[in-house]
Amino acid sequence: MNMRHLLLVALLVSCSFASVPQQAPREGRLRLFNTHTLERLDVVYSRDGVYDPQALEKLDHFLRDWRTDRVKHHDPRLFDLLDELASRVDRPGTELQVICGYRTPESNRRLRTRGSGVAGNSLHMQAKAIDIRVPGVRTSRLRDTALALRGGGVGYYPGSDFIHVDLGRVRRW
Repeated sequence: MNMRHLLLVALLVSCSFASVPQQAPREGRLRLFNTHTLERLDVVYSRDGVYDPQALEKLDHFLRDWRTDRVKHHDPRLFDLLDELASRVDRPGTELQVICGYRTPESNRRLRTRGSGVAGNSLHMQAKAIDIRVPGVRTSRLRDTALALRGGGVGYYPGSDFIHVDLGRVRRW
């Protein structure tokens, strides 16, 4: 192979790599406000699909059952769902207001006896559900966006101005 041919091959190879767009590292980030404890959390919980165990622990603690102070490990796909939901309503990085995260079976029973529409087998007890609102976003828009994601169940509570999202089968109420 002569030198000109070698240089031409090298140039073509380098040009082909130059045309491949470089993707920015994907960061999973949540900014949360707990409406019951008044706590705030701003946390990067994943980078390029790799979850940060310390950040997940912070999220688990933040979403604890505030009635009993008990913590349960959450399925991190719930955090991905929240992050995507915030992005889809054009509010990436916005502080999501958390009404309810994890709920112990005891807390769930107490709420059910009050007749507040709480499911007996609520996914809140498995740390696979969360009730939220997003400041500046109509609850109906938030519901519609969550339904379009098809990540699980979506409950709509316009009277209380929040939605429920979970990692169960796709359904709505």
